[in-house]
Amino acid sequence: DITYIKTISMEPKSSPTTQLPESMDQAIVKLSLSKPLQEINDWLNMPGKKSGSPGEKEKKGLPVLFYGRKKSGKLTYATMMATNAGKELYKVDLSKFDSKYIGETEKNLSTLFSVAEDKGWILFFDEADALFGKRTEVKDSHDKYANQEVAYLMQRIEEYKGLVILSSNLKSNIDQAFLRRLRYAIHFPPV
Repeated sequence: DITYIKTISMEPKSSPTTQLPESMDQAIVKLSLSKPLQEINDWLNMPGKKSGSPGEKEKKGLPVLFYGRKKSGKLTYATMMATNAGKELYKVDLSKFDSKYIGETEKNLSTLFSVAEDKGWILFFDEADALFGKRTEVKDSHDKYANQEVAYLMQRIEEYKGLVILSSNLKSNIDQAFLRRLRYAIHFPPV
């Protein structure tokens, strides 16, 4: 039961003429012209392998990092990408998956990724640096299990057939081992 995932919608709250502030709108238009974001949009609209379709390559997942100061449009742009591709964007609250019982966190994450893959969701992990920050040495069993959970999450992100967006304020806060596994790291300048 995935009741702890929040759906993000770009539907206007008041009227169809609701618009982004001009500076945000201009920033998003400028960003959308960047080659990496164009490639992500192309990837979103690329058909995947249909079951039983000979000769057609299976579509691989796309893990990316959006980084920049707060209020720089990372979530807004991800939402617009999802809307334009006809996909649902889910902002994942990782605190809802964490469990004090050994193996439960991995089980919860497994359920999330299975449901997300079946539904074709785009997953958005905000404040990724809290999870994928620079690692420290293991001092006790709690650190050991926390590292195992992060390793499991990264494995699931790599195996996921859809788009996974990790969001952070600072790229430098993300561990280099995790950065190497991401296809793109895209900077969102302040608006």
